[in-house]
Amino acid sequence: MDKNPLAVNIAGVKFKNPLIAASGTFGYGLEYSEIYDVSKIGGISLKGLTLLPKEGNDSPRIAETPSGILNSVGLQNPGTKAFVNDYMPKIKKLGTVLIANIAGNTLEEYAQTAKIVSASGVDMIELNISCPNVKQGGMAFGVEPDSVRAVTEKVKENSSLPLIVKLTPNVSDITKNAAAAQKGGADAISLINTISGMAVDYKTRRPVLKNVTGGLSGPAVKPVALKMVWQVYNTVDIPIIGMGGIMSYTDVLEFIICGASAVQIGTANIYNPTAMPEILADLERYFKENNLTLEELKGTLIV
Repeated sequence: MDKNPLAVNIAGVKFKNPLIAASGTFGYGLEYSEIYDVSKIGGISLKGLTLLPKEGNDSPRIAETPSGILNSVGLQNPGTKAFVNDYMPKIKKLGTVLIANIAGNTLEEYAQTAKIVSASGVDMIELNISCPNVKQGGMAFGVEPDSVRAVTEKVKENSSLPLIVKLTPNVSDITKNAAAAQKGGADAISLINTISGMAVDYKTRRPVLKNVTGGLSGPAVKPVALKMVWQVYNTVDIPIIGMGGIMSYTDVLEFIICGASAVQIGTANIYNPTAMPEILADLERYFKENNLTLEELKGTLIV
């Protein structure tokens, strides 16, 4: 058996284990590095980045729900210039795989952002295509297969780094978008992004979130995420990074069985800042006791 049963290779990038911190829930890793040694986890999908700084949406922009969290943070971030000059010198020292999560309103913004972050020292790019496409009447890039393929191709033209395309579940058929991403040159796919939802205050009869709607994450979305990972695994032949409500090592195992090569953990970090090293310890014990490797377990769902 491999010396490290949890090692995984995605598009030529070697991860020591399949646990990746999900974008938007882990900052740039610097905050969590004060709590534990983040070099132990497989990687970090860094906080979503846009070409220019964004202040994000007005508060309140986070609401707790039964078995989950709604957020409408609005991609608050310092922009590419500050990211490269102020953050990357510190982030590079964290000792784990670094994935830049990028977003934009136009193809040109995606292209410029990809070009800048590619030279910053990150290992991979994750394409967040759940953002409004201003030139197409506000439609998100991730909704239609043609726009998925177009933005994927544009980023590939402007970066030599391995590219992960992050898919939104708020579509009629996620497999079509997965196939479009692969045709556009994606090296891997991550899913699912948050599910659109809202919360209401019955006392005031107003939405809890200032932005009215937000993205639902946490345990409530796991069944949807598992189904979509399994569907996409049976559609494409590039690696899949699964996410959606992972709170324990058994959740990780379920995603791997459904076809994921690695997973991203998000909301769990907010509930429990040491969730990832705890899940990792449980995973290591499971694979050792069962004399298994991650690769042997992947895609073994019996239907």
